Amino acid sequence: MENPISIANNTKMTKVRWQTFVLLLFVGALSYIDRISLSIGMPLIAKEFDLSPQMQGLLLSSFFWTYALFQIPGGWLADKIGPRRILTWAVTLWSVCQLATGLALNFTMMLIARLGLGATEAPQYPTGAKLAALWLPLKDRARGAVLMDSSSTLGAAFGSLIVAGLISLLGGWRESFIAVAIITAGAGFVIHRYIRDKPEQHPKVNELEAQYIAEEHRKEDSQEEQKTLIGKPANFLKHRTFWFMAVGFMTANMLFYGLLTFGPLYLFQARGLDIHGLASASFFIYISGFFGENFAGWLAQKGLRRGYRQNVVMRTLLGISAAIATMAIFAVAFVESANAAIVLLAVTLFFGRFLGLYWSLPGTLTVRSQAGILGGMMNMFSNVDGIIIPLVTGVVVSMTGSYFAALILFAACGLCYLVCSLLINYEKKLVLSEE
Repeated sequence: MENPISIANNTKMTKVRWQTFVLLLFVGALSYIDRISLSIGMPLIAKEFDLSPQMQGLLLSSFFWTYALFQIPGGWLADKIGPRRILTWAVTLWSVCQLATGLALNFTMMLIARLGLGATEAPQYPTGAKLAALWLPLKDRARGAVLMDSSSTLGAAFGSLIVAGLISLLGGWRESFIAVAIITAGAGFVIHRYIRDKPEQHPKVNELEAQYIAEEHRKEDSQEEQKTLIGKPANFLKHRTFWFMAVGFMTANMLFYGLLTFGPLYLFQARGLDIHGLASASFFIYISGFFGENFAGWLAQKGLRRGYRQNVVMRTLLGISAAIATMAIFAVAFVESANAAIVLLAVTLFFGRFLGLYWSLPGTLTVRSQAGILGGMMNMFSNVDGIIIPLVTGVVVSMTGSYFAALILFAACGLCYLVCSLLINYEKKLVLSEE
């Protein structure tokens, strides 16, 4: 920590808190590149291992089994041993699992590697929620949360291009997986060097920034509150706000995961795009989600800094965006032009990815010591739908012979997301005391 003399001469506050969340953005993007590498390499993998469509589907969905299962343990570990250590170990271990995927000799070995990847990536977002609670004041937390969460669309936009490029450059899917694993392992080293659990522990944080964060946290907390807010995490389940938060986040991600898994197939099969057109359209759609999510964070920060109430800001932004996203995906089912469908899908993700504001809630609705586990509980729900929505969508498309009913299903998810977002009380912390 700097001495008082250097502080007196330093008129500017450092911005390490924002640099931390930019780093989380790129680490999250790497995690999505690791995830989608299997989808990009699947045609080559299926040919080499002689996999049936059913076996391919099993392999593609296996990631979410352990990813959902380990959300709560990941959040608990972030609370108990600190986000820096758990995130460093998580990134390092998931690079090993990515490497194991590239070295797999058969279906069973690859399945085990993908299950490992899901388990080791699970702490990532709960850890980010914990860091948001520890590093960001309430009025900045929404912007930091969406900066972290928008890594999903950034990774989806660039991941397919990167993995496909590596396959062409290096000559095979194995080589591309190994290259991505090496890059990811390097990210683990960067996390360990740069991230700290608390602002006052970071060597690059000056006293002005540390005091600003501490003072804002003091305003947010009260000694009387602390006595009732600490308790068994199972008591979160007693609150309606928790269920609105969990179901709202789950259905918002059902819309996103539905498009992530079946969007390319829809454009290829129903709209007649070739491979090159599909790559361009997918990039446009996913990058729209990235910009939309960060726009939401900027709007939320502006509103809160101007003194608007938390309920007003969050319900307005989430309500309007969810309504537009729902209407846009509903309209896709009725337009005839492929270009119009692409634009509407981009609109859907631009406004649908306002869902990243939800990642500000674990640090807002509970005390900082339990933000990790609340984030894990919320994300567990959202990733159960990663298992469900591809299966349900596949059945619907198979039974009806078209994507019309699937698009209506996605719109129904958007409507549920809208209703839940409007019912959350964003200003009242969840009391865990049983007294």
